[in-house]
Amino acid sequence: MAAATGRLSLQCEVIGADTTTIRSLDWDRSRFDIEFGLRNGTTYNSFLVRGERTALIDSSHLKFESTWLPLVQEQIDPKAIDHLIVSHTEPDHSGLIGHLIDLNPEIEIVASKVAILFLENQVHRPFKSRAVKSGEELDLGTNPASGVQHRFEFLSAPNLHWPDTIFSFDHGTGILYTCDAFGLHYCSDEVFDLDPGAIAPDFRFYYDCLMGPNARSVLQALKRMDGLPEIHTIAVGHGPLLRHHLSHWISDYRDWSSVRSQGESYAAVCYLSQYGFCDRLSQAIAHGIGKAEAQVQLVDLRATDAQELTALIGDAKAVVVPTWPAEADSDLQASIGTLLAALHPKQLVGVYDAFGGNDEPIDAVASQLRSQGQKEAFAPLRIRQLPDGQDYQRCEEAGTDLGQLLTRDKAIAAMKSLDGDLDKALGRLSGGLYVVTASQGENGSRRRSAMVASWVSQASFSPPGLTIAVAKDRAIETLMQVGDRFVLNVLRDDNHQPLLRHFLKRFPPGADRFAGVNTLEGVAAGGPVLGDALAYLSCRVDQRMEGPDHWIIYAVVEQGNVADADARTAVHHRKVGNHY
Repeated sequence: MAAATGRLSLQCEVIGADTTTIRSLDWDRSRFDIEFGLRNGTTYNSFLVRGERTALIDSSHLKFESTWLPLVQEQIDPKAIDHLIVSHTEPDHSGLIGHLIDLNPEIEIVASKVAILFLENQVHRPFKSRAVKSGEELDLGTNPASGVQHRFEFLSAPNLHWPDTIFSFDHGTGILYTCDAFGLHYCSDEVFDLDPGAIAPDFRFYYDCLMGPNARSVLQALKRMDGLPEIHTIAVGHGPLLRHHLSHWISDYRDWSSVRSQGESYAAVCYLSQYGFCDRLSQAIAHGIGKAEAQVQLVDLRATDAQELTALIGDAKAVVVPTWPAEADSDLQASIGTLLAALHPKQLVGVYDAFGGNDEPIDAVASQLRSQGQKEAFAPLRIRQLPDGQDYQRCEEAGTDLGQLLTRDKAIAAMKSLDGDLDKALGRLSGGLYVVTASQGENGSRRRSAMVASWVSQASFSPPGLTIAVAKDRAIETLMQVGDRFVLNVLRDDNHQPLLRHFLKRFPPGADRFAGVNTLEGVAAGGPVLGDALAYLSCRVDQRMEGPDHWIIYAVVEQGNVADADARTAVHHRKVGNHY
């Protein structure tokens, strides 16, 4: 059953005994938390489970107010819902909780202690609540029609990807409700993961953006899941529910998180949940660090207890700190004191503006940190307006620079590890010289980047296609997801040095890579065309294959032109094959 309003629609389907999902389909959403581009929209999934008593798991986004609430009322009288299980309080899942309380003031909200505190600041009305933690249960009793007992067991899953997250496991159906974890931004009419190939790229991109920065927390959650009976379905908060290829998805999370958690050096990126733009800005920084294959751990200064905070900060090789409220409450002041006491002189420290409206000045916070002897991880990230796409790009690029610092010794060791003869033989592989350009968004939300490339090859005739190897820590990689467009500019042999020198230099985070360069805007879809290039090819990313340190991008060529038919492509000859 479905009801539609423009490009927002609802889907209501039975997924288990006495269990129904209400999926809010947001077909045209193109960005999530601004910094993460979406190509397939997203969904916000909620669930209704009926035993002797009834529980609703999560609500929906506020934009579905006019359709979601009436559909729920078609399924059940809101006053007959005994419990609302809140997996976590991010607005896309909790946007209609206040409306449910208005319809049923007696509904009991079941959530983590932190989530209940967050909700008190969100809904601004009294409500009944019950705080739960790992191992505690909620028994809905046995449904008289099906004979199934719906007994929920809760698993604490902090930082996936908010500090308030809980999983809920229904022993009666074997369905595990995980909200953000294991989800993906993918909007379709398919309720389940029938076509794993279609959703795999979005599943991986979602993990990299939201779960990867908390790989240690992912592994802890997986350990708790291992203690459950057989899981039949993972009912996620975004995208199709996972049932038909469950072991594959769980294995991916385990493998990816194990790789990210290897070794001891990591960066602790601190934030203040629900303060200013801390959540989103910290995620952008953490995502950038992860792109450089460095380890990262997000740390909520509000929700992390003093002992764990001391350990996470003290063991980190780098610490990134937001500006905090000038008039912090006593609990937050205590956490800030714990943070400062845990720092030590050997660490790298960076600071970013939380843009909370009443922050301590960023220079005062940076000065306070420097007075303790820490080295600067990056220049203070100043946010002077509501954060836009360029601000998030700057934060991500600062994170990548920090990640490269953290992995520098590892990279140098890898360069020295190849056999001399093999290294020289690899160096005899030559390639052309190109500049890849990409641009997305408009005005303040526009994000642009560029890189020099030589690992480029034609890969197909029909349709015309090519491959590009893109290092994982390249800033432009974020703009080359499946479905994105970019421009491959072919450099000419007799005039390539100026462009080569310009695009090979190191740019500070957020710098305009095209300043002083002759560009032709609007000529090709995907990015600027370089006016001094020999030729250009406008391409659309069709597939991505992951290698150890590069993404192999296969793209379909949609448009192209040559400026000088008699000129030749610049060629790059290397001496060694283990670094650029």
